[in-house]
Amino acid sequence: MQQDDLDQRETLMRRDGMLIGIAGLSLLNGMHFSPLFDPGFILLRAFAPGFFVSSPLLLFYFTSLLLSATTLIIAGVPAALFERLSGRTETDVASLGVWLVATAALAAPSLLGLGGFFS
Repeated sequence: MQQDDLDQRETLMRRDGMLIGIAGLSLLNGMHFSPLFDPGFILLRAFAPGFFVSSPLLLFYFTSLLLSATTLIIAGVPAALFERLSGRTETDVASLGVWLVATAALAAPSLLGLGGFFS
């Protein structure tokens, strides 16, 4: 009984760690040093008047939010396909691992840009 509780806690901790990694990497990809930030800013600037956004600071924040959310969604596609093809009925550590790897692959250019940020 006690070993089952420990195994369940270990699984939950592993899942939480992967979710934190996924969220962190997607937020990192939305930062201003991301190579996708400038094209996203220019694209969003064209649509900003339709959403009554006139402040450059708000546009800056919305660009970051849009890039982070887009990274999260696009990286979730391989994880969803993995779950579907493997016949899983709920998300487990393996599916979250696929999602984390896909997020890391999308955030790799931002991680490289982060190195120049600190020098």
